[in-house]
Amino acid sequence: SILMQRRLFLYNFRNLRKAKGRRETYLCYVVKRRDSATSCSLDFGYLRNQMGCHVEVLFLRYIAAWDLDPGRCYRITWFTSWSPCYDCAQHIASFLRSYPNLSLRIFMARLYFCEERKAEPEGLRRLHKAGAQIAIMTFKDYFYCWNTFVENREQAFKGWEGLHENSVHLARKLRRILLPLYEVDDLRDAFKVLGL
Repeated sequence: SILMQRRLFLYNFRNLRKAKGRRETYLCYVVKRRDSATSCSLDFGYLRNQMGCHVEVLFLRYIAAWDLDPGRCYRITWFTSWSPCYDCAQHIASFLRSYPNLSLRIFMARLYFCEERKAEPEGLRRLHKAGAQIAIMTFKDYFYCWNTFVENREQAFKGWEGLHENSVHLARKLRRILLPLYEVDDLRDAFKVLGL
């Protein structure tokens, strides 16, 4: 099935502040092609880590095999259970630089930080600088995922206790990580306005 089981989604995408035992990363995706004023949906589904290969790298291999038309614009949207690790963020940033006709939005349930390296914030900054739009999942995103990627048997999505509070907390944390980039962009814009 291309749809995820309910229990898998609810367990892996729950935006807990401490998500012990959740070692796999799941990635739900939608690929669209822009045709003039409209967009055409090409594919959707979900992936998870496989035999030591991170899910982000699996997706990049999958999409690279499509032989995308350089004359067309593509938009990819990911919903991930964890934010990318530093190495995956580097791979994604490099991929985006190789495909300027492709845009990527990543909505993350939780932020991943490797205890040994503490390099993940820098990876997220580089990813953002490469043009990826990154954000924390909100109720609206969970609702969309539930109706698009989950075998829900017509059951409505019900958020869990703490969903909103944890989303706000994680969004603030992500904003603090990206803040240096926003400040540089704001300064650059201010200098343009002043003609400097």
